[in-house]
Amino acid sequence: MRKLINPSKERWPELVKRPTKNLEELEPGIQQTFRLVRERGDAALLELAEKFDGVKLQNLLVSKEEISEAEGKLSVELKESILQAYSNIQVFHTQQAEPIQQVETMAGVTCWRKSVAIEKVGLYIPGGTAPLFSTLLMLGVPARIAGCRELVLCTPPAKDGSVHPAILYTASLLGVTRVVKAGGAQAVAAMAFGTESVPAVYKIFGPGNQYVTVAKQLVSKAGVAIDLPAGPSEVLVMADESANPVFVAADLLSQAEHGPDSQVVLLTTSESFLSEVEQELEAQLAVLPRVEFATKALGNSLGLVFYSIEEMLDFSNLYAPEHLILSIINFEETLDRIINAGSVFLGNYSPESAGDYASGTNHTLPTNGYARAYSGVSLDSFVKKITFQHITPEGLQNIGGTIETMAAAEGLEAHKNAVTVRLKEVNRV
Repeated sequence: MRKLINPSKERWPELVKRPTKNLEELEPGIQQTFRLVRERGDAALLELAEKFDGVKLQNLLVSKEEISEAEGKLSVELKESILQAYSNIQVFHTQQAEPIQQVETMAGVTCWRKSVAIEKVGLYIPGGTAPLFSTLLMLGVPARIAGCRELVLCTPPAKDGSVHPAILYTASLLGVTRVVKAGGAQAVAAMAFGTESVPAVYKIFGPGNQYVTVAKQLVSKAGVAIDLPAGPSEVLVMADESANPVFVAADLLSQAEHGPDSQVVLLTTSESFLSEVEQELEAQLAVLPRVEFATKALGNSLGLVFYSIEEMLDFSNLYAPEHLILSIINFEETLDRIINAGSVFLGNYSPESAGDYASGTNHTLPTNGYARAYSGVSLDSFVKKITFQHITPEGLQNIGGTIETMAAAEGLEAHKNAVTVRLKEVNRV
C-alpha cells in the first residue's frame, strides 16, 4: 500500500482518483460484437462462446434437467445459507415498497404516484473466477418483489458447457427459467437487442469485466437502461486505536481479492496502527487462494494517517467509496456527516462481507466515486414511478388562471387554450 502521513487537502483530489484503464479503446471491438449479434442472433452467440469462452455449445439455453439437477450438487450447508440470505434480502427489500398516497395540492386537484414494475429485465451474472450466485440473489429478489414479468439470466459457461450449480439452484428459487449460456459483451448485446433464444429486455443489471462494463455503457446510449455505472470493487476503512488490526486487514483483503484492479483504502489516526495492519496484511495474504489478485490490488491501494476523525470523514466523502467501514469508537456520532457512500458498515463486528452476502442490504453499489450521485440497487431500481392527477371542475377553476398566465408568459398559446376552452365550459354550466 502507498502510505502518506497527513496529506494536505491540495493533494486529496489526486489521491481519490481510481486506478483506471482507457476503456474507450475497447469500443470498436465491442461494436463489432454488437453487429454480429444483431445480424446473426443465436449463431453469433454460439460462435463467440467458442471464441472467447473456449466451449462449443450444443444449446444456448440451460435445460430444465440441468436446473433440477443443480440442487443435488450442492451441500446442505450451502443451500441453507442461500435460503437464509434469500430471506434476509427479501425482508429488507420488501420494506422498501411505497404505498400510494393521494395528495390534494389544492381544492379539486389530486395527484399521486404509483410504482409499476419494469416488465422485462436482464440479469448478468459473472461466472469466471468467481461464480457470483450472491449477485443473482441481490438482483432477482427485488425483481420478483417488484413484479417484473420476465427475467432473463445470462452467465458465461464453464469449459465443459455447464453453469455453476449454485447459480442454477438460486435461479430455480427465484423462478428464473430462461438461463442463457452467454458471457461478455455478447450477452449484453443479446439482452439489449434480442436473438431467437434471448428476448430483448428494457433494463440490464449486473456486474462484469471491463468488456461488460463498456457494453452496458454503449447499450445505454441505444436506449436500453442499465442499473448504474460500475467499475472495480473498492472499500474504505476508517479506523482509530479502538479498531482491531486483524479485522481491518481481513476487510481490506476481502475487497482486494476481487481482482487486480480493485482498490482498498485505510484511513487511521495512528501510524502504529497502520503498521500493525500492514503486518496482518502480509500474514493473511500468504494463505489466500487469490493471492495474485489481492497483491496487485494492494499495489493500487492507500494507507493514510490523519490526526482527526473529522479529516477522515472529509476525505471519505470526497472519495465516495462503494463500501465504507467505520471501525471507530462512538461511530454513532459520525453518521450525520456521511454524505457520499454506497453502503456503510458500523463498528468492529460488521464486516463488509455481511452486506455482500446475507445481512439483507444490496451489494450492487456505485463505484469509482459515483456514490456522490448514485444509489445502490434497490426495489426502486426495478420499477418506474408513474404520476397521476385528477382535476375536478372546481379544481380547474382554482388552478386554471395560474396555468393560463404561465403558458402565456412562455408564449405557448395552445397550452393556455387547453385550459381556456375547459373553463368556458365549466363557467357556462
